[in-house]
Amino acid sequence: MSENKEKHKSKIGGQALIEGVMMNGIHQSAMACRLPDGTIDLEVWNTRNGKDAPWYKKVPFVRGIFNFVSSLILGYKCLMKSAEKQMTDDDDNEEELSKLDIWLNEHLNEKAMNVISIIAMIFSLILALGLFKYLPSLITKPLADNAFIRTLVEGVIKIAIFVFYLWATAHMKDMKRTYEYHGAEHKTIACYEGGEELTVENVKKYTRLHPRCGTSFMILTLLISIFVFCFIPTGLTTVQRILVQIVLLPVVIGISYEFIKLAGRSDNKLVKIISFPGLQLQKITTREPDDSQIEVAIEAMKPCIPEDKSEDIW
Repeated sequence: MSENKEKHKSKIGGQALIEGVMMNGIHQSAMACRLPDGTIDLEVWNTRNGKDAPWYKKVPFVRGIFNFVSSLILGYKCLMKSAEKQMTDDDDNEEELSKLDIWLNEHLNEKAMNVISIIAMIFSLILALGLFKYLPSLITKPLADNAFIRTLVEGVIKIAIFVFYLWATAHMKDMKRTYEYHGAEHKTIACYEGGEELTVENVKKYTRLHPRCGTSFMILTLLISIFVFCFIPTGLTTVQRILVQIVLLPVVIGISYEFIKLAGRSDNKLVKIISFPGLQLQKITTREPDDSQIEVAIEAMKPCIPEDKSEDIW
C-alpha cells in the first residue's frame, strides 16, 4: 500500500473482465483486454458522466438506481465482449465443437443468440431471487410474528450466502485471474487518485482495496436492506413478503449508493466504520496482479481521464 496521501477523489470506476479491465470515465469509457497472442486490444466509446450527465444521474437517491442499472448493463456487455476476444481460430474449428454448438451455429442467427443470452440472464435472475429472497424468507417463516427478528435473521442468511459465494468463486482457477484484474483496476484508480504517473511501478505501490468497489456496494446494500425491510408489516405470506422486498429494492439501492458516495470522498471515522465490511470482503474479490495485468488496466484508464479534472470529482 502506498503511503502517499490521496490528492484527488475520482468518479472513474471500473470492472474486471475476462483477461481485461473496463473503465467508466467522464466523457470516455474504455475496455482493454489481453488477447491470446499477447497484445492488448483497446476499445473506447463516448459517455456522459460529467457536467453533461442527464438529470437522473445527478439527483440524490434517484441517481443510485439509474447508475446501478446502467452499470449492470454496461458490465454485462463488456464481459461478453471480453469473452469473445479470447476466442481463437482454433476455437472456431467445428471439429472441436460439440454437436449442440454446431447445430446452434448452423440454425440460429445473431438475433436468436441475443435472445438466448437474455433468457440466460433471466434464469440467473430467477436463481438469485431464489437464493437471496425465497430461501431466507422460507427459513425465517416461523419468526413471522416478530418483524425485526425475522428481518435480522434473513439479513444474516443473505450475507452468509453472499460471502460463501465470493469465497467459493475465489477458489476457481478462471476467477482467480479475474480477481487479479480486479486488483489491477483498483490499484490503477488509486494511483491516478494519488496524483502519480500511471506506470506499472507506480501502480504496484498502491492498495488493491477501494471504498467505491462494487463488492462494498453489495454488502452495504444487504446491510441497509435489514433496516429498510424491518418496516414490512407482519402477516404477509412468503410470496407477498418477497414482492414487497422487490418493490423496496430501489429504495435500498438509492440509499446504499449515497453511502458509497460518502465513503468515496470522506475519511472520517464513521465512514471508515461503514466501509470496513466491504474492504474486508475485497480481500476475497481482489488479488495482487502481475505486471502484464497492470499494463492492461493502465491502457483502459488512460482514455477515461478528462482534460478538466474539475469534472472528475466524486
